[in-house]
Formats: sequence, C-alpha cells, structure tokens
Amino acid sequence: MTKPEHFDILILGSGAGGKLLAWNAGRAGRRIAVVERMWVGGSCPNVACMPSKNEIWSARVAHVARNAMRYGTTTGAVSTDMAKVRQRKRDMVDAEIAFHLKAYKESGTDLIMGEGSFVAPRTIEVRLNNGGTRQLTADRIVINVGTHAALPPIPGLQAAQPMTHIQALELDYAPKHLIVLGGGYVGLELAQAYQRFGSRVTVIEANAQIMSREDADVAEEMRRILDADGIGLMTGAAVTEVQGRSGNSVSVTVRAQGGLQTVEGSDLLVAAGRIPNTAGIGLEIAGVELDERGYIRVDGGLATSASGIWAVGECAGSPQFTHVSADDFRILWNNWEGGSRSTADRLVPYCMFTDPPLARVGLSESDAKRQGLSVRVGRLPMNAVLRTAATGEAQGFMKVLVSATDDTIVGFSMIGSEAGEVMASIQTAMLAGMPYTKLRDAVIAHLTFAEGLGPLLGNIPPRNA
Repeated sequence: MTKPEHFDILILGSGAGGKLLAWNAGRAGRRIAVVERMWVGGSCPNVACMPSKNEIWSARVAHVARNAMRYGTTTGAVSTDMAKVRQRKRDMVDAEIAFHLKAYKESGTDLIMGEGSFVAPRTIEVRLNNGGTRQLTADRIVINVGTHAALPPIPGLQAAQPMTHIQALELDYAPKHLIVLGGGYVGLELAQAYQRFGSRVTVIEANAQIMSREDADVAEEMRRILDADGIGLMTGAAVTEVQGRSGNSVSVTVRAQGGLQTVEGSDLLVAAGRIPNTAGIGLEIAGVELDERGYIRVDGGLATSASGIWAVGECAGSPQFTHVSADDFRILWNNWEGGSRSTADRLVPYCMFTDPPLARVGLSESDAKRQGLSVRVGRLPMNAVLRTAATGEAQGFMKVLVSATDDTIVGFSMIGSEAGEVMASIQTAMLAGMPYTKLRDAVIAHLTFAEGLGPLLGNIPPRNA
C-alpha cells in the first residue's frame, strides 16, 4: 500500500488560481504539491486564451495585408501559411511551459504529473503519468480542475468528431467551409480568425441573437461587423442532426423560422459552452457538494462544504476568465492571512477579441432592467472618436450607464479598437467610486481612443430634479 505523503497545501490542477497560490505559498516556506493531469500552467497558456489570441493576431495581420491598399501600400497576392501560424503559436506555448516549470522549481513546489482523485477526506491518490501512484494528504486542499468544452446531445454530432477550440488551434490548413456551432465569445473569435485565414465560415446560434448575454444593440452591431466580413450568421437556429465527419464533409440540419435547412461544410467546430471537470474525481468521498450544473458549491471565500477544502477558477462557478481565477487566488490568500475578501466584492471585466473587440464591465442595460435599477445612458459612435479619423477603425460604439440617483458609473460596453484598454479607465473610475463628471472633464491625451470618453460622458442626460 502506498504510504501517504503530507503537505501543508495540496492543489488539484495547475490553472491560474492554483499556480499563483502554489508559487506564493512555496516562496513563503510552505510545503506545496500541485497535481496536474496534462497542461502545465492550465489551459490558458496551452490551449485557450494565449494560443487563441496568438492565432487571432496572425489572422489580423493577414487581414491588414489584404487591405493594405486602403492605406496606400501596394502588396502582391496575400496567402496564409497555416503551418507557420501554428508553429508561431507552438513556439509561444513552449516558452510559456518553460516559464511555468522554472517558476514551480524556484518556488519549491512539487509538481506531480498525473490524474488525482479523492480516496478519503483530504486525501488524494494520483495515478502518475509515467506509471505508479502516490497518495497525498494535506492540511489544506484547493480544487482547481477547470472545465472542458461541452458537446451537446445532438444526433450524429459525436460521430462527426467535431473540433473544439483545442483542435481548431492545431490546424495546419484553413478549412474550405468551417461550420461553427455557437455564437458566443469563443465561436465568434475563431470564426473571424478563420475567415481571415481564407475559410468560408458559417456560425449557427440557437438563441435569437449572437452573444446572448449582451444587450441587443451590442449584439446587433457585432453581427453587422461580422456580416460585413463575409461570415454567415444563423440565429434562432436549433441543430437537429449532424451527418458526415469533420475534416472531410459534414452536413448540419437546423430548424429555424423558415423550417428545416441544411448547411454543408468541410469542418465542424463546437463552441457551445463549458462543463466542469468535477465528475469522477471522488468529490462525494471528500464531502464536497456540487450544484445542479456540476460546479462546486463555494461560499464568498471559495470554501467548499468540506472542512479544509476550497475551490478556485471555473470549476467553482467563477466567471470563465483567467483574470478571475487569478483574483480567486488573491481572495484565498488574503483570507488565509486573516483578511475577509469575498467574490461578491469584485468588479469583473469581459473582453472578446474579435476585430474590433468587445469590452464590458459592470451592468448592461438588460442587467439594470432585471435588477430594477434606474440608469441614465450615454452613447457615442466610434466614428465620433477623433482617433478613428486617422486609423480608419470607425466600426462600433461606446455605451455607458450612470445611476439615475447619483453620478456613479455602473456599467460600460464598447465595440471598437482598443476596447479592452479603454474599458480599464472606466473600471478604475468605478472602483474608485468616482463621479462620471470627473472623468468627463479629465484632460485625456489627444489623439487616443480613450479621448472618446469625454464626449461619451458628455452625452449623459441630467438627473431629474
């Protein structure tokens, strides 16, 4: 029988929250072990955020090259070498892995590669990737196992062997006709990238609009932009059947307002949500409760139902962004050191890296309506931002929500160049509790995209007397 090894802190999964916790605790002199099944550093640097943005940037370069004449530069025929696109991405991933391995070593963390599952309360058995097992116990255990792409129960879908984002980022060719199931962030980012690599692309979304969690005007503007790029967008379209095999020939049958339709393509990408990696790891043995969707139940301090066990990142139901998992680490570390931070205290920003990108922080108009919050709304088209006269990037708009009862900013959305960077200014003002008039009257450098915040905030209606 394997003799248990005891640690101060044991972390199951090496995503953002877990690795930051390991590195900081290790440097503080605590005995730490991290169990990772496959991707050192988690999905973000290996198969998700960073690789996707790497290839999206390559796609943007291809787009700029094809349209260089608009800016007075003559080029010859432009084509994309997808093998080189993939290699550029792989080189970045390799560098990230090397960085992570160095950080684990320098922090004194025991990085254990294998599959871990609970065999008793606060006891994990690891089936090592290179053979054998180790049994680990700890005073504190943190579950950080993430999520994986959902595969909807559609007849024929599994047999078609569709891609998820992982396989889509490993292609060395541009599909002749890529069909994307899902009009959310992942689906739209990759749809636009592959259209720019030279693929014909059709996006199929079951909801009435793409980006179903965004305001209708935001979704409609993004739809207009993607439609102008030549991407086919089908909304309110429920997939009823899939035939064929991705990479060869696929046929997708959808039910829409006009009845049944069939979309023929060469490759199929599924981007229809995420499922937590909480099944089959013995959480019931550990006394860790799940919610109705399979996510781990946690309180505001990320503690689970089991004493001495916490959960961070996507498996804990946190918003599915690396920056949120990193904040989960800060909450946990702060509270372990005697603080009292809660997930309820934070202001979470969102970014979708299409071109132009979408950024949002705080409430949307639909959020405010659901909460019964009265707001004043200011809007500004991007073509009214002077920077766009120089760059030609005039697509999109800014929208800001200000409380109707005082002058605090409660939400901001933007589709436009550098949207994420502009959003950070609004987020800072919101965190500081700054009245919108302070930012409206600030001296913002000319000629920047953030300069548009002045006229945007100048469009806020006055408070009722």
